[in-house]
Amino acid sequence: MSLLTNASTALEAGPIYVREQGQLHLLNGASSLKVTTGKPKSMRLFQKGFTVNLCIEDGDKPSTYRTDHIVFTYTKEGNLRYSPKSLFGVVLAFIADNIQHVDSLIGFPEQIAEKLFTAVEARKKFIDPSTSTMALFTFGKAYGSLVLQSLCLRERVTLASERLKEIQSFCGLKCLDLSSCKLGDDHELLRHLTSESLMSLTTLYLGDNGLSDCGLQKMTAPARVLRRGLGNLEVLDLSGNPRISSRGMLYVCCFSKLRALNISGTGVTPSCSSIQMIQSKLSLFPAGEPLEEFQHSCCKTEGWAEQVVYQWERLCERQHEKVGCRTVAQRFYGVNKFINLDADGFSNPEQIKDAVRLQFHRKPNQDLPVQSPMNSTIGSSKRGTDQAKETGCSSPPAKCKRAELSLDDWDVLNCY
Repeated sequence: MSLLTNASTALEAGPIYVREQGQLHLLNGASSLKVTTGKPKSMRLFQKGFTVNLCIEDGDKPSTYRTDHIVFTYTKEGNLRYSPKSLFGVVLAFIADNIQHVDSLIGFPEQIAEKLFTAVEARKKFIDPSTSTMALFTFGKAYGSLVLQSLCLRERVTLASERLKEIQSFCGLKCLDLSSCKLGDDHELLRHLTSESLMSLTTLYLGDNGLSDCGLQKMTAPARVLRRGLGNLEVLDLSGNPRISSRGMLYVCCFSKLRALNISGTGVTPSCSSIQMIQSKLSLFPAGEPLEEFQHSCCKTEGWAEQVVYQWERLCERQHEKVGCRTVAQRFYGVNKFINLDADGFSNPEQIKDAVRLQFHRKPNQDLPVQSPMNSTIGSSKRGTDQAKETGCSSPPAKCKRAELSLDDWDVLNCY
């Protein structure tokens, strides 16, 4: 047994040499071994002419070579120079390629986030429906209004419908233009206006959308009952919605921070009692001249995602051209389909031009009244009774306050 162990240890240890008096002796082999004088032979790991090629596998193509980590430049002599990219650029490109797997960007500097957003945009991740919503939500949750602070969707019906999920991912919008988008009262985007992600909204354009009093009731329910939603709204455009009557003005009066209101082309007339209610509750007075707040140039798409919205618009235009060619072919073969928008409450541009201009604004030297919620309700009821005696109004504001907490309002709130 000892012989076997000694043999196994000798084999495992290998030859053992000992140098004595300038000579080299082998212990577990021959008795002595003289080292030959001369140059030692060089031990090569690889033979001459051996080369190494760096190949990184990319998905299902193992034979392809990665060149995106290398920068190609030319010298003064015209020779091609290969230089590697910086580690920051390589990591940034890797994160941009896998942005849909990033959980959060909260805490990263804004300068790096802007470069990352540009890299993701260059890879068309915001156009792909499978990655666009998640990527925009990740950026919007971390940087809010820097991604997009103003969005103009005027007369872009297809864009507002096809990119609805992407639009809902924007957080921290301050200005939103949805004029002539044919939303109606039950559109999902109208319900999104009452969410917490749009509490920072200060300017809202909803002209020519087929809205009625029912749509205003749904839109203002969280602000009237739960004190949230569009509570910070300062500019509101409701022009071109003929189905909005004086009853709808009762819901609009919940926006106490309004400083400009446009109800031209609605069912509200200058001789209606709701004009006095707007003056008493919101402290807004008729403007003698057209206000600058309701011009189209006031709302433009601004932010990191500005080019992304333009890319969406180009894609929608291409799809619309294809659909237009298809409808022309259908009409040629006798398949015609006509849609009457006026029957659904959408007004024509000619009717909007001929409508009476009803724009209200707050005077420059006038400040917002600071009152507690309890005192404001009591004061409004007292003022309402006094004004009812003076003007002879049949519906005092005190009764309107009771109507705000009706069963219909609670049914609307249950939908959120």
